[in-house]
Amino acid sequence: MAADGAAATTTPRTPVDVAVGVLIAPDCRFLLTTRPAGKVYAGWWEFPGGKFEPGETVQQALARELHEELGITVGAVQPWQQEIIDYPHALVRLHFCKVFDWRGDFEMREGQAMAWQTLPVQVTPVLPGTLPVLRWLAAERGHTGATHREPG
Repeated sequence: MAADGAAATTTPRTPVDVAVGVLIAPDCRFLLTTRPAGKVYAGWWEFPGGKFEPGETVQQALARELHEELGITVGAVQPWQQEIIDYPHALVRLHFCKVFDWRGDFEMREGQAMAWQTLPVQVTPVLPGTLPVLRWLAAERGHTGATHREPG
């Protein structure tokens, strides 16, 4: 299925592996950032991360991406869930990891915005690949009802 719910009509594509950090603060809030200007879905909110480089593990890719994008150094990374999302521009395999340990001050090195959120998420619009994480967090936390606001 495509991110918009329509069946994919193109030939099969090889998924692009992406490491994604679900940074969780001691008060249980989690970090969302916007996609930078000039990228697909610019301005949409997502969990930070990026593509694997050749030979990297998920933990290595995530540590590198979070340092490049946010200016932080991560400690232990807890692999959590995987999800394949078929966007019109790319088929992505998202490797979600929980991150409870990081050092440094946040620097939005790509001009993106950041927001610490709880459920339901108040920022909009939320990238389709973020929605499964919100459902998983809701299930873990016993949250019922909406996980995010609809744009508009």
